[in-house]
This record gives sequence, structure tokens and C-alpha cells, in this order.
Amino acid sequence: MSAIPEDVVRRRSRHDARARAYRDLSERRARLAAGTSIKPEFEYELLTMFARNELGAAVTMPVLYSLFALACMFWAPTVDAIVWLVTVIVAKVLLLDQARRFLHQPQAQLNIRMWRRRFVLLELFNGLALAGFALVGVRETLGAPTDMVFSSHVFIFATLIVVLAIRTMFAATLPAIFYAGTVPMTLAVVGRLLMLDNSFYLALATMAVGIHLYFTFLARGLRSTVLSMLEYRAEKDALIAELEEQKSVSDEARRRAEAANSAKSRFLATMSHELRTPLNAILGFSEVMKEEMFGPLNNPKYREYTENILESGKHLLHLINEILDLTRIESGRYELHEEPLRLADVIDECHRLLKLRAEGKGIEVVEETEADLPIVWADQRAMRQICLNLMSNALKFTPKGGRITLSVGKMPDGGQFLAVRDNGPGIPEEEIPKVLQAFGQGTLAQQTAEGGAGLGLAIVQNLIELHGGNLDLQSELRKGTAAKVILPAYRVLQSMGPLQPLGHETHRLKGMAPRPPRPARVRARIENGDTAAFG
Repeated sequence: MSAIPEDVVRRRSRHDARARAYRDLSERRARLAAGTSIKPEFEYELLTMFARNELGAAVTMPVLYSLFALACMFWAPTVDAIVWLVTVIVAKVLLLDQARRFLHQPQAQLNIRMWRRRFVLLELFNGLALAGFALVGVRETLGAPTDMVFSSHVFIFATLIVVLAIRTMFAATLPAIFYAGTVPMTLAVVGRLLMLDNSFYLALATMAVGIHLYFTFLARGLRSTVLSMLEYRAEKDALIAELEEQKSVSDEARRRAEAANSAKSRFLATMSHELRTPLNAILGFSEVMKEEMFGPLNNPKYREYTENILESGKHLLHLINEILDLTRIESGRYELHEEPLRLADVIDECHRLLKLRAEGKGIEVVEETEADLPIVWADQRAMRQICLNLMSNALKFTPKGGRITLSVGKMPDGGQFLAVRDNGPGIPEEEIPKVLQAFGQGTLAQQTAEGGAGLGLAIVQNLIELHGGNLDLQSELRKGTAAKVILPAYRVLQSMGPLQPLGHETHRLKGMAPRPPRPARVRARIENGDTAAFG
């Protein structure tokens, strides 16, 4: 896939920065409009959690209030207990009704500020109703026996702890609602305890205030935890959205790159005929002129120019063929015509084709082949092109008087390899990935080697990958390069052993069945040398 231009990246970065600044400004405006320091979507989540908590306890809380009313009948009039129970249940029903309405409305239509104020008022009414529990039977209790006074006030104190714990669980994330639901109850209990004018109840009142402060700090901790959780979730959602956006951008870029690559392939395939036809004419005419078939060229410069034209045309034709081969491979239109062959025959044939070129540079070419190698199932033309490309690179990079080794052998996993080693200048390790790419050339190779387009290794790598194998390129500066192509084990054809031992085939056994014994008269004539008896 082609790289994204730098100016596009800069424009996209500036656009992202402007988008982030706009989002931050919108969030600040929304916070000011909502009258809170947290994000409006967080405020909605907190109110939603409070409403769901209230609806989740729609049955259990009235039952708990009923138990409180039954307990206070031991020291207070029944009418006062029933009035308190009805009041607190009515307050609870109003709160549940508003919570249900809040959850049923779409978020886009909600006024968060108005609903927060409404919940605070309803919770304050609910807190005042709960505070009435501390005032139920207050006159009767003051004149009751000491045991009754002690029991009733300890129960009221325990009730305060229960209410504080419940309201902390339900409304800890909303401080205003938490205070509205707990402060009236705490004040009522402390006031009733102080009315007894006793050091024990004074200590109990002080403990009630301390417990309220403890639950307040606990509520703050819970609120901080919930806000952190919401922030992490929002960051996760933003990251997922950003990843989805980047994925869509990447998919679009990949689609465009694939379309451009397909267009390039179609263009090259279409232009192959238009390029080769005039080039073949140039090669043919220049060769005719070089050989002086229709008469001599009187000027030696013309002969030199003709040779240059012929060599340049051959080089251009070779380059076009390489580009078209690489294009067919990348577009998936290169078809393998597989057949049984021996890799030793491939390197022998390539050696013969490039022998004159190697001798012209004074380079020694040596073949090393393991004995008794089985045949492989591969495309002969592709394997020949792989070997020729590797040998051509070795001839380019190997200096005069160097040595090139062609070898074929077995791999430990049962596959076979074809390797070309030279003692040329080598390739720096960091440039090996570069030279394996199309049109990639190393810096040292550009200075010392003959001209080339840098397509040879790319074609080799693609052709061997079509066979399910891979290319292993090892090189070291001033020590040479070793290029090894490896065919997988499943392409090696193993010969089968005979199904029947030699000399004991079924058809031979049938032909050697014992004949019936001859008569005694015939045997006597045979013993006497009468050949007519063999009839």
C-alpha cells in the first residue's frame, strides 16, 4: 500500500487539533449550562445510577420502613407510627415515580439541571419524612421507665446508622442528594438525644455526628471512584471510536492503493504489446545493420552507434519483461505450469547460458550438487528464471577473478534448496530488506555493480513464494552474498518402492506353475536323445 503524503498527514493533524479544541470548548459550555464541574454526560450517568438504585429497592425499602414502624409501637402511640409510615411511603412513591419518568425519557430531551434540582427536593422531602421517626413518641418516651428510654434511643441510633448506610449506597455519587436525605435524620436524632440531658446520650449524640461525617467521607470516596470509572469508560469509547475512524481511513487508503495498483497492472498489461512491437523492430533493424546484411557501413561510427542501439534495446526489453513479470505476479495473474524436474538440471542449464558472460569477466562458476536427489514438482520456467536472476546478480557484484558457487541440496525438513554464493562486496545488513523490495538497490551495489532496475530479487522472492517456499538472503561486507531459495517438503516427489519383490512378481509366479508329469514312454525317448519327444 502506498504511503500517505506528508502534506495530507499535516492537514489531518491540524484538523484533529481543531476538532479536539472544539470538543473541549463545547464541554466547558455544557458544564456552565448544567451548573456543575463535571461533564454533562457524566452527570446524566450519575442521575441514571441514582434512579436505578431507587427503583431496584422499590419493594425492600417500604418493607424496612414497616419494620421500623412496628418496632416504635413499643414506646410510641400506634397512630403516630402509622402516620409516620404513611408519610415516608408517600415520599418514597413520589421519588420512585420521578425516577421512572427520568429513565423513560430520551437523553437528548432531558434537562439535567432541572432533574437534579427535582431529585434534591424529593430526597429532602424523603429525608424529612425519615427524620420524623426520631420524633415519634418523644413525649411518651421522656416519661417512660429508664429501660424503655434506653432501648428506644439505642434503636433510634441504630436506625440512623441503617439509613445513613442505605443513602450512602444509593446517593453517594450525588452530594446534594446525599446531604438532603441524611442531614435531617441526623439532626433529628442528635436533637432527641440531647433532650435527655445525660452524659451517655450526649456521647451517643456525638457518636451520631461522627458516624455521619464518616459516611460523608465514604460517599466522597465512592463518588471519586465512580467518576474515575466513567472517565475510563469515556476514554475507552473515544479510543474505540478513534480506532474505528482510523480503520475506515486505512480501509479507504488501502482501497485506493489497490485500485491504483490494479490500474497500474492493467496499464502495463495493455502497453506490453505496444512497447514490445516497436522495440522488436528496433532490435531487428539494428541487428541487420550491425551484421551489414545489405551492405557495409562505411563509417565506423555508424557501426558503433548500431551496436549501442542494439545493446540498449536488449537492456530495455529485459527491463520491460521484468516489470511485466512482477506485475503479473503481484496482480495474481502469473500461472504456474508445474511438472517434475531436477534442480540440478536447472542450475546446469543456467550455467551453460551464462558461461560466456562469466568467462568474459574471468569469474569461476562451480556446481555443487548432492547425489541421489529426488525430483521436485515445480514450474520449470519459474525455477530457471529464479536461478538466472540470482546468477546475474552474482555476476554483477563479483569482481574479476572471483568465484560463484551453484549448489542444490536437501533441507532438514525434507525440502530442497537452490543456492547461489559469491565472494563479491556484499550487502550491509541494514540494507537487506531494501534490496528485497521492488526497485530496491544497496548503496555499495550502486557504486560497484552494473546497471539494473533492482527487480531481480523481488521477482525471485515472489516466484518462490508462489511455490510455497521462501528466499533466504545472507550477506556480509567484503565477504560475499549467499542467496538460497527453499522449496517445501511437499514439493519433493519421493519414489515408491516396488509393491512386489524383484523376481517374485505375481505374473511370474503364475507362469511358473508346475506342469503335469509326462508319461513313462515319453521320458524314455527323451533320455535316449529323441528331440521329437518334446512335442
